[in-house]
Amino acid sequence: MHIDLDAFFCAVEELRRPYLKSKPFAVGGPPKGRGVVNSCSYAARSFGVHSAMPMKRALKICPQLIVVKPEPRVYQRASQKVFSVLADFTPLIEQISIDEAFLDLSDLPEDEFALARQIQERIWLETKLPCSIGVATNKLVAKIATDVGKAASKGSNYPRAITVIPPGQEAAFLADLPVRMLWGVGPKTAAVLKRHGIHTIGELANCPQCELVKLFGKMGYDLARHALGIDERPVVQERLVKSISQEVTFEEDIRDETYLRRTLRELVEKVAYRLRQEKLCCRTIRIKLRWPDFTTHLHQRTLPNPTDEESIIFQIAEELFSQLWQPGSAIRLLGVGVSSLSLPVYQLNLWQTESFREHQLLGAIDKLRERYGKSVIHRGLIIDKKHEGV
Repeated sequence: MHIDLDAFFCAVEELRRPYLKSKPFAVGGPPKGRGVVNSCSYAARSFGVHSAMPMKRALKICPQLIVVKPEPRVYQRASQKVFSVLADFTPLIEQISIDEAFLDLSDLPEDEFALARQIQERIWLETKLPCSIGVATNKLVAKIATDVGKAASKGSNYPRAITVIPPGQEAAFLADLPVRMLWGVGPKTAAVLKRHGIHTIGELANCPQCELVKLFGKMGYDLARHALGIDERPVVQERLVKSISQEVTFEEDIRDETYLRRTLRELVEKVAYRLRQEKLCCRTIRIKLRWPDFTTHLHQRTLPNPTDEESIIFQIAEELFSQLWQPGSAIRLLGVGVSSLSLPVYQLNLWQTESFREHQLLGAIDKLRERYGKSVIHRGLIIDKKHEGV
């Protein structure tokens, strides 16, 4: 079973602000800068507004659009309530995002549709949040079933769709759908398939597997199986974190070196905090820069030993930044990421006092933030940026 909360951020905001019900509104960044739509109400969607759209454009096509500032903590609490409900049905839950999950309900005796309706009603009863559900024999088809059910819903109300694909009907269900609905088929892959006369999943299923392997290598084998509705991946309760990153798109292109380095420090701080929360270390540190013309550069370095020390990550990130950025150049986006993650291994060394002190300091800072909020304490470099002009 695949569960997707309908327009989750908007649904939460309607609970907090009842006057928003049935009105076109969007949760996202401010239109004066480079804010984008994170989520929009179904009333707004009827005007052509959609997620990831620049907020300026959203207001052009829907002048009466109400813009609501995101409240991540509020959404996180609402999500936790939903997942608490799901846990009453099965412990086999794979959380995909804050508002989406797979459930393995194979061992439950209830009829699939009746069970989906029961879960949907429980979520509504206990949280007042609408959701759509897809049910199938595997994750791929269940996810697509949810998407198809939601797309079939018309009007300005939440879909609250339930779509069940019976065993043995997977390929027939997928056949007439566009290839872009398959996992792994992005714009480039779709363009290649189109050049070979393949537009639907059914046409893809009829293409010889050997031809797909010639075109796409190993991915061709996966495409052939997915087109037939075959997906053997289990529901995974704990997903392995492969990388952690933070980035910011500036409201205006930034040239000021001091401001950029302060922002870099803040991004590193967030990445390092997430590393500590996940109890992981990293070996690879990367920098991402995007220029005003949308040209994007990535630069990375791999360390001989894993680390979770914020000072080391910042030192490498700053060096990589200096290698990519020319003084005076304008930057549209700045990002920091870490990968090659592993569990920490600490060696007892009486002479590593600085490292030990930093771990103690960061541990104390983390506890303060968890108790009083993330903004309660920052390094002076970041505080200067936050209060610039005040």
